[in-house]
Amino acid sequence: MAKDAIMDFDKALELFEPVLGFEVHVELNTATKMFSAAPNSFGREPNTDLAPVDLGLPGSLPVVNGEAVRYSISLGLALGCSIAPSSRFARKNYFYPDLGKNYQISQYDEPIAFEGEVEVELEDGTVIRVPIERAHMEEDAGKLTHVGGATGRIQGAEYSLVDYNRAGVPLVEIVTKPIFGAEHRAPELGAAYVRTIRDIVLSLGISDARMERGNLRCDANVSLRPRGQEKLGTRTETKNVNSMRSVQRAVRYEIQRQAAILAAGGTITQETRHWHEDTGTTSPGRPKSDADDYRYFPEPDLLPVVPGADLIAELRAALPEPPAARRRRLKEEWGFTDLEFRDVANGGLIAEVEATVAAGASPAAARKWWTGELTRIANAQNREAVDLVSPADVAALQLLVDSGTLTDKLARQVLEGMVAGEGSPQEIVDARGLAVVSDDGPLIAAIDDALAAQPDVLQKIREGKVQAAGAVIGAVMKAMRGQADAARVRELVLERAAE
Repeated sequence: MAKDAIMDFDKALELFEPVLGFEVHVELNTATKMFSAAPNSFGREPNTDLAPVDLGLPGSLPVVNGEAVRYSISLGLALGCSIAPSSRFARKNYFYPDLGKNYQISQYDEPIAFEGEVEVELEDGTVIRVPIERAHMEEDAGKLTHVGGATGRIQGAEYSLVDYNRAGVPLVEIVTKPIFGAEHRAPELGAAYVRTIRDIVLSLGISDARMERGNLRCDANVSLRPRGQEKLGTRTETKNVNSMRSVQRAVRYEIQRQAAILAAGGTITQETRHWHEDTGTTSPGRPKSDADDYRYFPEPDLLPVVPGADLIAELRAALPEPPAARRRRLKEEWGFTDLEFRDVANGGLIAEVEATVAAGASPAAARKWWTGELTRIANAQNREAVDLVSPADVAALQLLVDSGTLTDKLARQVLEGMVAGEGSPQEIVDARGLAVVSDDGPLIAAIDDALAAQPDVLQKIREGKVQAAGAVIGAVMKAMRGQADAARVRELVLERAAE
């Protein structure tokens, strides 16, 4: 594949104004699928979570999942949208090799939520208001695995496998209006917007929002128009970008790629694009279809969704604190600097730190464990920090440090045991015998041995060169296998040397 020409980012923004749009798909974590009673789960054996409707078998009829409707209304309200008094499902006709009936049940001209706005906070605290056009309900498609070939895509593959487990999983698609004015912060805004949507759905409890699992997927639309021109440029849609960092990189790349084409007198093709994480580039997918090409028509097997005013009022009253306001409140309560809070927020660890603090740890200690050791271990194991341990166990571990049962070094050993599934912090301390030795007797014996072995150090200490005590302290800590309080050892060393 020929390498695209790209323009310097700053130069591209001198010549063109970027216009953005995002379509974020949120898988809802209901117990069952959108239109069937099949389980809505992740990681099961392929083609085991199925019902006749999911396979499009003749004679099977869809039934709307009421909980999915409630979740969708809650999300619409959290996005500042109006809730439609009546909304309707439609059939979206398209070649779906991973949907047995070969069409998707979605919503077209009558979405459940419309005309909203969300506050998106950038790293430096700048707030950009992103207009929401609509949020509509639909079903997810299954999953194709292309076997053979070098890219994992259908081109060059020997054959493809279809897993229908995901077919019919409830989705809400959130579509923004065109976003103007982001300028050089357009890539950052893309990542921050997806992070905001993730925070909203997590606070509502309606989705697991795991991008690596496809619970949350973003299609990033980018177009450029020459400075001073009113007419919008031709957009591209980079599909299914599966991390916030990748959204940021994809938006930046498309700005640079499109700018190079336009500056050279070329034209942009309206198309979908594939994002390549390894190279940081996009490649052509298919020409982008307009709505007419999908031949939408009302779904004849489903009645309109007509939520009552009482239901909408109930769900509105239950909305959690908006994510931007919550972040500002927590930053102030925890006393974090901008950089400290940014580390927590960018790591997606606000909820974990908050739960750890609620379980009894100080904010500083909670931040240290989650953004430090746990993130390091997660990166080394290619896992998510939130999957390693629970906030309650982190708080229990810190309590052992605060009480003097563990030193920081010993606590890190206990943490490794926690990650390995050896039990609670106290169980690991007991099983491994890692508690700090609090009895002065063994410490004094070890100190006397170290002093006797280093008479020159003893003499220096007696001559007032107390920094020499470090050699003795090190020997004692080694003899005690790190299970001693270094400060207490120092006190005892100076006491014994003075005798």
